[in-house]
Amino acid sequence: MESLDRLRDAILNGDADTARTLTEQALAAGVDPLTLVNQYMIPAMAETGRRFECNEFFVPELLIAARAMKAALSLVRPLLAASGVPPVARVVLGTVRGDLHDIGKNLVGAMLEGNGFEVIDLGVNVPPERFVETAREKGAKIVAMSALLTTTMPAMRTTIELLQASGLRPAVKVLVGGAPVTPRFASEIGADGYSDNAVGAVAEARRVLAA
Repeated sequence: MESLDRLRDAILNGDADTARTLTEQALAAGVDPLTLVNQYMIPAMAETGRRFECNEFFVPELLIAARAMKAALSLVRPLLAASGVPPVARVVLGTVRGDLHDIGKNLVGAMLEGNGFEVIDLGVNVPPERFVETAREKGAKIVAMSALLTTTMPAMRTTIELLQASGLRPAVKVLVGGAPVTPRFASEIGADGYSDNAVGAVAEARRVLAA
């Protein structure tokens, strides 16, 4: 369907208005919402990720592609929920306590949503207790934390300790990332996965769920 190929292109090109319009037209024409997600939106985001890894796309291109995908997905998500189609998994996402940076977090959230995850974004300056409470209340399978300041990194360890004390571990997996975070630090605090970019975060989310 030519118009749906244009939907994929609109997401890749970061054209949010066109992506939304084409999605509206497809739904009005009776196209299955899950078909839109699986055959056009997710492949578009996968191609976005591939181009990022090949240095054909950079963070600005990822951001505008993610924005276009979210514009289209906002029309589809309620229909999928109403029909009982489950997400890949539910993820609680946030920047840790004391840290107000959100660009990286927002990009991770958009990439996860574009790949079929349900994301509960708690925003910035999130205390460990709120990560744990939300994971319990929402039945999340993953808690994903971001930090840009070295002084806020200890909050990641505290959150994992609280998850353990609450009895949610190991059923709830933990992903960490951010400029000062390293694979070694992730291992030391007991995180299940680490990524230094949004594309890698999606791969890590899938990996820890399969473990």
